[in-house]
Amino acid sequence: MTARILDGKSIAMMLEEALAKQSAALEKRAGRKPGLFVVLVGDDPASAVYVRNKTRACARTGVNCFESILPASTSQDELLGIIDEANAREDVDGILVQLPLPAHICAEAVIDRIAPEKDVDGFHMLSAGALLTGQRTLGFRPCTPMGVMKLIEEAGVDPAGKNVLVIGRSNIVGKPLAIMLLEKHATVTIAHSRTTDLKTLARNADIIVAAAGRIGLVTGDMIKPGALVIDVGTNRKPDGKLTGDVDFAAALEVAATVTPVPGGVGPMTIAMLMKNTVESAERRLAQLP
Repeated sequence: MTARILDGKSIAMMLEEALAKQSAALEKRAGRKPGLFVVLVGDDPASAVYVRNKTRACARTGVNCFESILPASTSQDELLGIIDEANAREDVDGILVQLPLPAHICAEAVIDRIAPEKDVDGFHMLSAGALLTGQRTLGFRPCTPMGVMKLIEEAGVDPAGKNVLVIGRSNIVGKPLAIMLLEKHATVTIAHSRTTDLKTLARNADIIVAAAGRIGLVTGDMIKPGALVIDVGTNRKPDGKLTGDVDFAAALEVAATVTPVPGGVGPMTIAMLMKNTVESAERRLAQLP
């Protein structure tokens, strides 16, 4: 029996359609559309693609997109000044600085400069603290983990009581996702580069989320029959094609449900960015006298 392929692209499209209606309703009340300020520093081809995908999503969801495309030679102080200007703008509800940044710019300093109420990427320390303590009205949750949680929901799997293996411990995906899964009463294991017996952990997992950035890391013999496998990995093969961390063909033969790369988590991440931006606009509108 071949596993079900969970189509993140179609799920994201449905979410974006609902967000477009929400944006239109907000525009009627506020007299303006939600606004996202996007900063790209340098000419990294992958980053340029990601920014283009996000600006297209803005158009689909009725969000104004303000782009600031800067040369790689931009200084940290110049970038911080641009963020300060965006923080002060009333027509900007969310600020996104595309990572990675050039080596001479400290990403942590840049992220911390973004006003927490406009941190729609969910990377600010206030957002991280709010997630850790279960606060839902401060900061925002990171987009990729939010997308993963939505995919788990769409797969019809309740994480409560399930053994979940998260492979990868980044601040962007692995750590925040583990907290979100704990909120849903899952039993969570985080594996990483120092994990000694990944195969045994994986074979015991009802849900595997692979987010390590290694091609073919999760093989078919590592997957528990009937498991849900979500592939967050985005890797380039030598021929330039995208692939994930999971051996997709092998997973189809064992798992119950698998996400593809591309077309799985990626579109969900962008949809959740739009969701956070529209929510930020709603919050800011609610605070007006």
